[in-house]
Amino acid sequence: MTDWLKYGLAGRDETTVTTNTILCNTHVIPALGARKLRDLSADDVDKWLADKSKVLSTRSLEAIRSCLNRSVRRAMARDKVKRNVVELCAVPAGRPGRPSKSLTLKQAEAVLVAAEDSPLYAYIVVSLLTGGRTEEMRPLRWDHVDLEGDPNAIPEIPPHIAVWRSVRSSGDTKTKKSRRTLALPGRAIDALKIQRERQGWQRVAAGDQWQENGLVFTSSMGTELDAANVRREFRKILARVPKLLDPQPHEWEPNDWTTRETRTSFVSILSDRGIAIEEISRLVGHSSTAVTEEVYRKQIRPVIQTGAVAMDEIFKADPRR
Repeated sequence: MTDWLKYGLAGRDETTVTTNTILCNTHVIPALGARKLRDLSADDVDKWLADKSKVLSTRSLEAIRSCLNRSVRRAMARDKVKRNVVELCAVPAGRPGRPSKSLTLKQAEAVLVAAEDSPLYAYIVVSLLTGGRTEEMRPLRWDHVDLEGDPNAIPEIPPHIAVWRSVRSSGDTKTKKSRRTLALPGRAIDALKIQRERQGWQRVAAGDQWQENGLVFTSSMGTELDAANVRREFRKILARVPKLLDPQPHEWEPNDWTTRETRTSFVSILSDRGIAIEEISRLVGHSSTAVTEEVYRKQIRPVIQTGAVAMDEIFKADPRR
């Protein structure tokens, strides 16, 4: 396992290395690390996965099995073991993971109001109104933002952002279809103009300590936002939301929310408005509608109304009446 962690992950994203190291040191090595590789059996792996299924979600079980599988496969390629018994073992069903949530339209409006005095105001507005992934928003650059557009172009070019980068080590977006250019709603345009002005004052206040990276959303020193700090500030904003709602929600726990749920909220609000799944899939940068339906099945409107609405228009009244 340690050999695989040291050499088998070369060239991978730093976050990927860290995640795999934590998984191995927490779940694999303590349980199986003392076992001699040649003595490891499929029954051992099955029992290990069964024990872990009591405390881990199915997705986490798949992740730790993958770590073990890849490390043993590497050992097999180096003649340290004759076969990979991990490949014989299926992943059992684990504990249910935390279901993703989404804001209602009323709650989303309250979040935008609550965020007005936050340094993350523009970040929250753009994330919620465009559905961008948090790893796409944090590296967004000003040279990928056009707040004016070109009304004289044919066809007209609206104000937009180019979602072409992510925080991955390669700098690329998650998939080719994730690379997209999105028109900006008016509220997002206004928020980005405020952000540009605020950043100018931050640059003056920081003086020689300012690090110019061309980023839209930065720390007070110009550096890229840290995911944990973004999540912490987002939850501070959510803590101010209940007093803006009438009636106030009985169950509202800011720590139960993560920043990725601005994206699920974007999908849910559009779906409630009757936007087609094909269009939502394009907006969020999925490779197909099947991915959108799988990932956001709880946010997509379950009742397809297009046919009924069309037929109401076609057959307006019973001719026998």
